Amino acid sequence: MSDWERSSTARVTVPARPRKLAKVPFVELADGRLQGVVSSGSDIERVYVSSVAAGTYAFACSTNNNRPCGGARGMFCNHIRALINEAVLQYGAERVARYLRVELADGEPSGQTIAHVMDHTRPAQGDTKAAAPVFSRFLRHLAYLELAPTTAPLPEMQWFPPTRAVA
Repeated sequence: MSDWERSSTARVTVPARPRKLAKVPFVELADGRLQGVVSSGSDIERVYVSSVAAGTYAFACSTNNNRPCGGARGMFCNHIRALINEAVLQYGAERVARYLRVELADGEPSGQTIAHVMDHTRPAQGDTKAAAPVFSRFLRHLAYLELAPTTAPLPEMQWFPPTRAVA
C-alpha cells in the first residue's frame, strides 16, 4: 500500500489561476457535470445553481428555491457562462474541456471558446434535480469557513484511517 493510500489527507489541487469568489463562490466537476453556485447580478440575496452535463451539454439553471432562470431559455444563460469561466480559472481550460468532452480547435482554449463550442450544438435544457445536492454541498463548504483554525480532527472526518500506528 502506498503512502498516499495510508494517509488520512486528500490531495488538493492548486487552482490554475486565482479567482474571486463573489460572483461564483462554488464550482466543481462532479457527477458527470460542471456544476456550481452563481450569485445573482440583480439581487444580493439570490443565488443560482447551474450545471452543464458532460458530453450532451444539457444545461440547467435555477435559484436555490427551484425557480427557473429567466435567461436559460434555449441557450446558455449568463450564470452558466460565468460558471464555465470560473471553472477554467479553477481547473484550467484543458481539464474543463476534457471533462465536458468538448472538442476544441487548435489554439489557446478559454472559457468563451468552450461555451461557444457547446452552445453551437444546441444543447437541450436539462432538469434541475441536481440543484438541491449541489446547493447542499455549497452550504457544507461554507460551514467549514466558520470553524476556528485547529489541528484537531473534525468529528465528521473521523472515518478516515489514521496516518500511522500509535505505540
